Amino acid sequence: MVKTADGEEIFVVDGHVALWDGSVANQKNRHGAEFIDCFYDYHRNLSPKEWLWPHDKFIHYDEQTFIHDVFEEGSVDVAIFQPVGLTDFYKEPFGNVAKNYALAQKYPGRLIGNGYFDPRDGEEGLERLEQWAKDYHLQGVKLYTAEWHGSSKGYRLADPWTQRYLAKCLQLGIRNIHVHKGPTIKPLNMDAFDVSDVDDAASAFPELNFIVEHVGLPRLEQFCWIATQDPNIYAGLAVADAFIYTRPRYFAQIISELLYWLNEDRIVFGSDYALWHPKWLIDMFLNFELPEDIAQETGVQLTKDIKKKILGLNAARLYQIDVPARISELQHDVIGQRVHQAG
Repeated sequence: MVKTADGEEIFVVDGHVALWDGSVANQKNRHGAEFIDCFYDYHRNLSPKEWLWPHDKFIHYDEQTFIHDVFEEGSVDVAIFQPVGLTDFYKEPFGNVAKNYALAQKYPGRLIGNGYFDPRDGEEGLERLEQWAKDYHLQGVKLYTAEWHGSSKGYRLADPWTQRYLAKCLQLGIRNIHVHKGPTIKPLNMDAFDVSDVDDAASAFPELNFIVEHVGLPRLEQFCWIATQDPNIYAGLAVADAFIYTRPRYFAQIISELLYWLNEDRIVFGSDYALWHPKWLIDMFLNFELPEDIAQETGVQLTKDIKKKILGLNAARLYQIDVPARISELQHDVIGQRVHQAG
């Protein structure tokens, strides 16, 4: 847990982390290098200097680094893997569902491993999703609608095959659908991340939760107009919250619009580790105040209680995390003990 300036401890769920392999050895073609290098540009341009990594470490870091950064130094209580395959670019999946689950088993209660699907995989993909749900106890999936698949350079949530996969998720008890709808990553096409198809999916499947990662940036206004009508659409702050350092007023505009249109119950924190380290994001968010003119215009506030919801309680509700029980267990958790001793 992280402490506020007045000493209160806040439960933190990082809703968007990864343990990726973008190494040269795993790159299938030049697009693998382009993708991870574009990630690194985001890391380099938006991180405080003291939190920058060298390129070699960034493209493929190890388990020990992940555990230290996210839990020990980052003060995250529960982290949720949001993997993407990108098997047109990488020999082994960029985010490996099986390896994520193995790590979650090693640190029980600290990690949740989501899966992913690509509707262009047809019947074979449906069978794989069902097997993953059984083997890895999936509560959520991450969708990358701009991912390349042979000659196809994207798909839409309104496509008939996508709807079949969403119906399968509902059948399997996979309730949380995380959809990348934000900035493009080279060589993917930005148009394939268009946020407009979320409306159709959310209306067609009201029992599912659609967490729109990166809040549709640069289409924030369009996202807000859609999300205000569909109560099962949530705003994933990953990427958006990184602007809190380089563009604090821009971040204030983003968070105030989300609070105005969605309210504080449908906004979820995510560091997008290892694009950014959760420590500085959490600390800056806890200390962040809305500029007076923006607060007056939108009529919203960013109180400590609202920050608690965004940093952990909203994601805990989506993933049925018993927060009081988890806090109690943290006192006996190996990582939790190390964090407590360090504090």
